[in-house]
Parts: sequence; structure tokens; C-alpha cells
Amino acid sequence: MSQEIVHLFVFDTMADWEPSFAVAGINNPDFQLAPARYCVRTVSIERKPATSIGGVRIEPDLALSEISPTESAMLILPGGKAWESGANPEAIEKARDFLAAAKPIAAICAATLALAHAGLLDDRRHTSNAREYLASSGYRGGSLYVEAPAITDGNLITASGIAPVDFAYAIFKLLNLYSEPALEAWYALFKSGDPARFYDLLSATSHKA
Repeated sequence: MSQEIVHLFVFDTMADWEPSFAVAGINNPDFQLAPARYCVRTVSIERKPATSIGGVRIEPDLALSEISPTESAMLILPGGKAWESGANPEAIEKARDFLAAAKPIAAICAATLALAHAGLLDDRRHTSNAREYLASSGYRGGSLYVEAPAITDGNLITASGIAPVDFAYAIFKLLNLYSEPALEAWYALFKSGDPARFYDLLSATSHKA
């Protein structure tokens, strides 16, 4: 079976912690239903290096123009200050293409603001950093805002910037990355911070040994 690609959009000021749990889980075959079914590839607007808000320099694998919904399993849009100044419109148009093709988009923090500006949250249930944060965009989807760390509506995942674990959980669930028991055990471990929960995760995947 050919490996499916999850594309991670990278750019200057990207909030590197926000997609970290998701990227690690997708690229680590441990506990997965079908190990190595997916892999993450980074993509930028012009295949130029990007520097995250934490100072990490990322050399993108691809340019945005080189990917298409038909050849991607998901597009992940991390947050970052650049979105708030209207940067990265090319990525939002690519997101529009993905949604039109019924391919998943996962956006967190300020990336949700950019989606709101583009009208992509007007008719989909969603969340973000705060209701007031999205309201500043002037979008029409306020009545569909949900007070939750992360939410999935069809092929769209949105999340608060302080909920990277919930964001990853929603991504894993949509990709069917883990069995249901393994997914719940993974979430309980990283959400609670209780190391004893690791044995629950091992138990949930012991049948694969």
C-alpha cells in the first residue's frame, strides 16, 4: 500500500508547538492501526526555509503549488502571528480547494482567523482561541462557534492554540490512525500527564505484539 501524505504548512512565525503532537503521532508508527500508512511532509509558499516562533529553521519539502487535494490525506495549518496580518493567502486558497474536494483541513489558533476572514467558517461548526477573536474578522459564522478545545465538522478540524493535544486527538480520529481504545488511551495519557496512563496505552495495543 502506498504511503499517504499529510501536508504541514510552514511559514515564518509558525507556532511550532501547536502541530507537534499531531506530527509526532503521524510519523511514529508505534501504536498505529496500520504502521507507516501516513507520513508528514512540510510545505511552504515558495519552498523557502521558514523560521518558527521558537526559532526553529525548517527546510520545506514542497512548495504549496506542488500539492493537490487528490494527492494529500490532509492539510494542517498551524497558528502564527503572520495570519493576523493577512499573510499566507495562498495557503487559505489551497484550504478552500481541499474543502471543495472533501479533503480534510486541520487549523489551529490564528489559522482559524484566516479561515474566518475567507468565509470558510460561515457554514461550519468551529472553534478558535475565543469567540471574540473570530468575531473581529467580521465573518458570518458566529452562531456556529462552539466553546471547545477542538471540534470536527465533516472534513474540517479547528482548535484553540492552547489545545495541541485535543488538536492531535481530532486529527488522529479523522485519519483513523489508531484503534478506538488506543486513541482514548493516548488522549488520556497526554491530557492528564499521568505516566501510569502509558500502561493503558500499551494494553490497548498489546494485540499487535
